[in-house]
Amino acid sequence: MAALSLRQKQLDLIVRMLHLNQPPPPPPGTAAEQEEEVYKILVLDTFCLSLLSPLLRVADLRKHGVTLYFPIDKPRQQVADAPAVYFLRPTQANADRVAADAAASLYASFHLNFSSALPRPLLDRLAAATAASGSAHRVARLADQYLDFVSLEDNLFSLAHPRSYVALNDPKAADADIEALVDAIALGLFCVAATLGTVPVIRCPRGGPAEMVAAALDARLRDHLLAKPNLFTEASASVASFQRPVLCLLDRNFDLSVGIQHDWSYRPLVHDVLGLKLNKLKMPADKSGPAKTYDLDDSDAFWVANSWSPFPRVAEEIESQLAKYKQDVDEVNQRTGGSKDGIEFDGTDLIGNTKHLMNAVSSLPELTERKKMIDKHTNIATALLGHIKERSLDGYCDCENDMLTKGTVDRSALLGLLRGKGTKEDKLRMAVTYLLSFESPVASELEQVEAALREAEVDMSAFQYVKRVKSLNTQFSASSNTATRSNIVDWAEKLYGQSISVVTAGVKNLLSTGRQLALTRTVEALMEGKPNPEVDSYLLFDPRSPRSGSGGQFKGPFREAIVFMIGGGNYIEYRSLMELAECSQPSKHVIYGATEIVNGVEFIEQLSELGQKAGLGGGVNNPPQLQ
Repeated sequence: MAALSLRQKQLDLIVRMLHLNQPPPPPPGTAAEQEEEVYKILVLDTFCLSLLSPLLRVADLRKHGVTLYFPIDKPRQQVADAPAVYFLRPTQANADRVAADAAASLYASFHLNFSSALPRPLLDRLAAATAASGSAHRVARLADQYLDFVSLEDNLFSLAHPRSYVALNDPKAADADIEALVDAIALGLFCVAATLGTVPVIRCPRGGPAEMVAAALDARLRDHLLAKPNLFTEASASVASFQRPVLCLLDRNFDLSVGIQHDWSYRPLVHDVLGLKLNKLKMPADKSGPAKTYDLDDSDAFWVANSWSPFPRVAEEIESQLAKYKQDVDEVNQRTGGSKDGIEFDGTDLIGNTKHLMNAVSSLPELTERKKMIDKHTNIATALLGHIKERSLDGYCDCENDMLTKGTVDRSALLGLLRGKGTKEDKLRMAVTYLLSFESPVASELEQVEAALREAEVDMSAFQYVKRVKSLNTQFSASSNTATRSNIVDWAEKLYGQSISVVTAGVKNLLSTGRQLALTRTVEALMEGKPNPEVDSYLLFDPRSPRSGSGGQFKGPFREAIVFMIGGGNYIEYRSLMELAECSQPSKHVIYGATEIVNGVEFIEQLSELGQKAGLGGGVNNPPQLQ
């Protein structure tokens, strides 16, 4: 079975959509390239624009016949002779805007595409509105595309649900709100499965959001499979159980520390410090020039080759590439600079020199691209270096790494960082990492850490929140008496509402041990399918099997896995899973996804918000908000 290629499959479906849901025309130069390209308008909502952003640039849109693209919520002028391709989420507001556009005859024809299935009530509403305005004949096609996710890389996707960790753990969240988010996550994962054309076997721990999403996705897949034909009919005919992927669903509470730690690799640093979003990096204006936006994706050879390297090695590689570029430029200059010793040319020399000149001209575009790439990464590395020096980020990385991987802490280094350089978020992240790294921190040491945070006027909400949840978890695990457990659960529910899933699920991975992440160990065990105490209690949902009984359900081994983190993922976990896939024998293939991709600052802010909602205050007289 070919490796699952989520990004390419999503791109193929989008290109087909841009060609009015027909196969794209053959490439230029072929005999069949006689048909005239249809030029059209593209209309998008905010989510679908972010979905397209990592896949297609403006030049790519033009290549597929899109002359103009507009956001749906902005006023647009009539282009009466052009067809329009709409790509939208299936919401009532979008359906009403489409009906208004059709009524105003903005475009010659309307090709409507929704990122997931348009519910029947909205379809009826749209049909009634277009019929009432006499514009129904303008709607040429309506298609459910099942593309409700953002492919950032071949093996990385996001459902783009912001603040999902807060939403699922908010003590004041209404049941209806949590059910709606769980259903939205299940819908996004259904779209991923539909795009891949395969029904996964689902594994998840008991309790909490992971089980809720697994049950909702299982029900959605089962309902869809009852229809014949369905989205999986063609793909499933030749796929045996052992060729299907396993979908590993986990909740961010499974391992909190990896969500907040500082990392020393280029890609996580760029994401954390400079705010990489949708594979684009916006650099503010400074002394060196105006604001710039850089694409950091597989079109950038330097990024592909070096983005997982430690930052110092990246800086060395930039220097090396610059030296090589200068050497190549000097070589071209020498070749085209005429004879060194001033002897006049004869015919042979003229021909030879002309060849050199032609070679030089042909090498100019490549040299220019290399220079642009070197300048781009020099600017990024310079900006990173400024933050590293200003905030002592190397010290934070070293200290956190020692705590998480060695289980040791240099108290003077820890307190020195908390009292020294770094933003308030940096200090808070390291303090919470300290809290999560030790089962029972030394009381005097913990007091010193808290005192240092107060001295730095750091809002303590996130720290107190994690401290309380960890305390509840420890008490729950230690309680052999059922009545005592029940009391703890009741108390925790009063305090935290939905976040009690942390406690009741008996989270074992709150403390990270060893260099390999808890997530990677778990995924490896689930893919192997052998008895393993870490995952033996995990639930199994197989939408293709009869509902009754679990006997005969396939538990592995699996060659392919989709790993999904509910509550926010990050580049550190993504790297760890890619290393697992590369080092496995025989080779495995892993796709990593999350409700959103968050950096340490964004995640610690969500923890702070939950601490405030739980009434755990700032811990200082007038606690300032996080900057």
